[in-house]
Amino acid sequence: MEAIELEKLSIVNYDANLCLTCSSCVNGCPAAGIDGLDPRKAIRMYVLGLEEELVNSKWPWVCTLCGRCAYACPMNIDLPGIFKYIRSLRPREKVPGVLHKGVINVLETGNNLRIPKDDYLMLMEELGEELANECCPGFRVPIDVVGAEYLFFPNSKEVFGEPDDMKWWWKIFYAAKASWTIPSENWESVDWGSFTADDEASKKIAKFKVDNAKKLKVRYIIAPDCGGSSWGFRYNYEKYFKDEMKKAGIELVYIYDVLIRFIKEGLIKIDKSKHPQLTTYHDPCKHGRILEMNNLKPYYEEPRFIIKQCCENFVEMYPNRGNNFCCGAGSGAWAGPYEKERVYYGRMKAEQIRNTRAKLVITSCSNCRDQIMKSLKKEYNLDIEVKYIWQLVADSLII
Repeated sequence: MEAIELEKLSIVNYDANLCLTCSSCVNGCPAAGIDGLDPRKAIRMYVLGLEEELVNSKWPWVCTLCGRCAYACPMNIDLPGIFKYIRSLRPREKVPGVLHKGVINVLETGNNLRIPKDDYLMLMEELGEELANECCPGFRVPIDVVGAEYLFFPNSKEVFGEPDDMKWWWKIFYAAKASWTIPSENWESVDWGSFTADDEASKKIAKFKVDNAKKLKVRYIIAPDCGGSSWGFRYNYEKYFKDEMKKAGIELVYIYDVLIRFIKEGLIKIDKSKHPQLTTYHDPCKHGRILEMNNLKPYYEEPRFIIKQCCENFVEMYPNRGNNFCCGAGSGAWAGPYEKERVYYGRMKAEQIRNTRAKLVITSCSNCRDQIMKSLKKEYNLDIEVKYIWQLVADSLII
């Protein structure tokens, strides 16, 4: 069987015929056994011409494309790249759950929940007034500010159902006296096209961000925190928009870059004593391992630096960094319909957390945080508090 031909940025390859059937990919894959499949069996099905059976199975959708299998593969086969390709072969009307609907909504309205512009603007105004009254006098949410330094994209789940969660970033920007803005249209941070392996939709969603950055003449565009979204945007940025952005004088930065700049330049002040409890960190797959596999800078040490500025006692999970276990909610799994499978997938992450004896778990991806805080904590009886890394910083601020 010929290797599939896919355009890629990867240093690994898509030739499944190189598979040695050694099962290195299976060892430590949290999805192994779901629907009777594992990475090795799925690859063998593909090589043996059972593509249709694989396309119609749960496997490509309960697999979070976390890359741990490829990280271990002695032949450098990009297994998640192949599984993403298998996702793309599923007819769009048969994509599980709400994932394809999310793609359509973003393309048609600029956000996956079809939140009207007037409602969005009204919410931002009201929340800005609340934050000003709570702790940040004079604060207003800056919308469509031309010439701002940073362009930031809200997550629609926060706009729709968890609006107070947006205040953590706002407090940080306020304390740093940062120049920043959010767009009034096409503001969705999440790349729903990457969840469904719809490359054309993913490119269009990335272009929304690029067009907003150019229109508002910002200096930096902040990659979304959601792992799939940050990777989806980074992929399209590198492949289609990098030269265009460079010509416009716009750079892509990650959340860690922004927080570290604020800390190192003394733009924000932090009280480490506010977090005395034993703290650990969960590495999001697509902020670390997937970037590393694609010969791009992974973010391993940066979050640890930030956490150690805010916490007195830090302990590592084992394994960590590039070999870390996926939590189980990436690549659309959190929004997908396979809840039982997602909880089973997370058993290894829950065991990692328990073994640290930490009481505070920090992560930097919205899907990771929701999976650990809203699912694994309950299902595996974990006595922990879970925070975003920017929430940790916001809660440590001296304003």
